[in-house]
Amino acid sequence: MSSLTDVEKRYLENLLGMQSGYVLDYSDATFGEFFSRYKTDIHGKKYQTYGTSKAKKMRAFWEQEADPLVGQVLSEMLDSYEADCDLNGREVDAAVLKKARDIVSRLAGKSAPPESAQSDDEFLHREFSIPNIQKLPIETQAVPIIESRLKEARAAMGAKAYLSVIFLCGSVLEAVLLGAAQKEPSRFNRAIASPKAADGTVKRFHEWSLSQFIDVACEIGLLKPDVKKFSHGLRDFRNYIHPYEQMVSGFTPDEHTAKVCFQVLKAALASVAGER
Repeated sequence: MSSLTDVEKRYLENLLGMQSGYVLDYSDATFGEFFSRYKTDIHGKKYQTYGTSKAKKMRAFWEQEADPLVGQVLSEMLDSYEADCDLNGREVDAAVLKKARDIVSRLAGKSAPPESAQSDDEFLHREFSIPNIQKLPIETQAVPIIESRLKEARAAMGAKAYLSVIFLCGSVLEAVLLGAAQKEPSRFNRAIASPKAADGTVKRFHEWSLSQFIDVACEIGLLKPDVKKFSHGLRDFRNYIHPYEQMVSGFTPDEHTAKVCFQVLKAALASVAGER
């Protein structure tokens, strides 16, 4: 069976238009011809685990076949998607297509090309200013709390209380992204990366993790890709609020770590406020 994750499958299903039971614009005949080139009888009983629509057969194929074959099939289908968009004057969903290409590269055992060669030091030396907190999509009552935590984070940095800096930065980022989600719930809920409950519905915002807020905020363009990359580092470090997490990792955050996290927060706030 392939190693496709549920999240990866959602990206692929979205791009291939599988929600309606179809796969791109394949007919039953062209779908069968396509798979025959890979010596696969896609219309056979083997792939009717969930039903007889093309989308259901594709899902069964993903479950039953190994990564190399699934990767080859998906690679050609992504080429077809891009060609169809080009020939019919439709706009390519570049962000989702790139994600899908990265998934195919993983299945083929290749490393996906890095989104950026940007190092920690390069990111640290960029100039990001904390925007006017009033511009952020948070409730008025939360403004003084956010301002207080930012002030405390600066004080903690000066006092070399680096773990405190990380915790404060993580809490502010999560609060601001939650505020953004509450302001534009439909944008967040429609995102492919939005976390789903067992019945397929999107979870309520208070059930989302910081990681999920970061992924969705980047998908809808609220956060820049560089901020997403480093924000997940902030999220990981913030998990050290649990002593055993830090003990298992064997890592002690230092000044450099704290500065990266504070820089991430500043860049994220600027993005959310529309100043990047």
